[in-house]
Amino acid sequence: MRQKWLYWNNASRKWLWLIVIIGLVASIPVIRDRVQTESSTNKVELVFNYRGLLDISAYQAHPQDFIDQQMTRLKDAGVTTMAVFESTLDELKKTRRLMVYSGQDLANMTKEVIPSNANYTYVLFTSEENAQTYTPIIEQTFAERQIPVQPWEYEGRSGLILQTPPENANMQPMQPDPVAVKMLRDKGFHILPRISDTVPYNQQSMERLLTFFEENGVTRILFDGDAVKGYNDNAEMKSLDQFAQLLNKHHIGLAAIENLKKPQAGFQTLAYKIDYNVTRLYSLSDSDANLKEDTIADRFVLATKDRNIRMIYMNASPSRNTAKAEITDPIENLIKSLGEPGHAVERMAKHGFELGQAEAFTVKDSSIQRYAKLIALIGAIALITLMVSYFAPVFTIAVFLLGLVGSAGLFLLKPTLLEQGIALLAAISAPTIAMVLAVRTVNATQLRQPDAPAGRRLAQTLVLYVRTSIISFVAVPFVIALLNSITYSLVINQFRGVSLLHFAPIGLVAIYIIFYRGSGSISVKQVKDMLRMPINILMVVLALVAAAVGYYYLSRTGNAGSVTPFEMFLRTTLEDTFGVRPRFKEFVLGHPLFIVGVFAALKYRKVIFALIIATMGQLSMVDTFAHIHTPAVLSLIRGVMGLGLGLIFGIIAVGVWQVAEGCWKKWSPLLKS
Repeated sequence: MRQKWLYWNNASRKWLWLIVIIGLVASIPVIRDRVQTESSTNKVELVFNYRGLLDISAYQAHPQDFIDQQMTRLKDAGVTTMAVFESTLDELKKTRRLMVYSGQDLANMTKEVIPSNANYTYVLFTSEENAQTYTPIIEQTFAERQIPVQPWEYEGRSGLILQTPPENANMQPMQPDPVAVKMLRDKGFHILPRISDTVPYNQQSMERLLTFFEENGVTRILFDGDAVKGYNDNAEMKSLDQFAQLLNKHHIGLAAIENLKKPQAGFQTLAYKIDYNVTRLYSLSDSDANLKEDTIADRFVLATKDRNIRMIYMNASPSRNTAKAEITDPIENLIKSLGEPGHAVERMAKHGFELGQAEAFTVKDSSIQRYAKLIALIGAIALITLMVSYFAPVFTIAVFLLGLVGSAGLFLLKPTLLEQGIALLAAISAPTIAMVLAVRTVNATQLRQPDAPAGRRLAQTLVLYVRTSIISFVAVPFVIALLNSITYSLVINQFRGVSLLHFAPIGLVAIYIIFYRGSGSISVKQVKDMLRMPINILMVVLALVAAAVGYYYLSRTGNAGSVTPFEMFLRTTLEDTFGVRPRFKEFVLGHPLFIVGVFAALKYRKVIFALIIATMGQLSMVDTFAHIHTPAVLSLIRGVMGLGLGLIFGIIAVGVWQVAEGCWKKWSPLLKS
């Protein structure tokens, strides 16, 4: 009975492969939809922080002349938009719209005794025009905070008395400076407002503000702080619903800042309520604005081309330069990065991007996509089952049926967890199956032809290299199909557990080579013998080395990975030469090691252990597509280029091996003697 059950489980593999193929075909329309979505917008918006420009101008002899001059230069360099924050009394003071005094200041001015029980703020406008413009804004703002405001006059100039201490008055956010907005618009800049959630939500106030924004051509808002507008009052007021209605009414979308340590609270909910009218934004920090021009340019180009980012936000701030004994700023550096010698704008144009107001992706969602994703899901489950079958064939049918039933239940409870879980397991399964079949092929070929000539071994190696890579790529359509959602492209929703993909195939291939290579199955005796094996110092050393290598390997993965100066130079060279940078772990390590490892293992059986590390190249190809915010076409080009360069380096490595092998055969007898 057991033999018959095992026979049916083994026979089921061909049906599982058929289901996988059907799933691959079904994923084609989903892949087409994603490619069309990613190519639906090509406008890049270059944004400069206007508040930073004000801060820098405060250290200039002629602030307004400096601002005018720098805005002209920024406009000529390609900056299309100015980011304006909610104004404060302090900011209006910097722009010479008004002056702010404390009770002590007023006492000094009037030569009178300071009031004993009135710690107020005194605002004096610098012109009657400014008084007419800002008085209603200040009165309305402070009335909403329940702070009394009364008129005041000093030496013929209009002013206001705010019945709150200056420290508190200076913290109250108001609408962006209307005079500054008009001036920026007149100079040809678009406006990107930055608003915070520091004060209670007020629907009437937000209606007035968004009307003002729409009248001034605002199409997108960037939030300032840890939460979106209305988040803190949402539990009591349903303020996110109210704010979303206003955003939709005034046709205003959002900007999502890339790589925040913690997503802005409420952003995902608000994005959903405005139908994901969202554009991703890369923010260059104040400190990074002082990097080399070409480094900044590389960041801008890679952000737009590799990460589907359509807004580049540049910060700048003044700094003390003791070596030059002056206050310096990075504006010149940023301009050079956009123009000469960085050529960021020119390089982005070569990749098909143009400067303008960023637009949200037009999501392509064909009617067949829902059914195609369902078939792709079943195909992915079949692929996962196939991987299990090479380690525990007796459970093949049971795993497939359990996967179908479990997926149905999880779809009803947590569909996001289902799609991410199956996509991750499929991504692990394909490179694992590919390497397991490669190990089997090497073993069988080596037993049949232990002394095959080098030419035949090389031909067999290259055929196996192509076959293994194709099988590894089988996971890619499933990953794309299951995770085809604008929420992943905008990184509002993230593909979790990708770190497991970096290690699981390597570990599974190692287990297969150690335990399964000879018989194709594992016995209880093998496990017992392994557990009873005495541990020596060499084993401990090797374990520590493996742990250190594993830690370094993991630290190199993801966006936070660090690179050496030589690698950065090589990356830039590849980027400039090919337009796409293949992954180092593929064309420098994984693929060449696979080629030379298979070539050598066809003659020397123990060299097969090199394929454990070579698995890195296969899983990396799949991992590239797990970065959903990277365009699918670019990921494909990157993978194919990695295979091509890996093939070249691998053939070179085979030549080096042949030379080393010849030298060893010639000189080893002399060494022994």
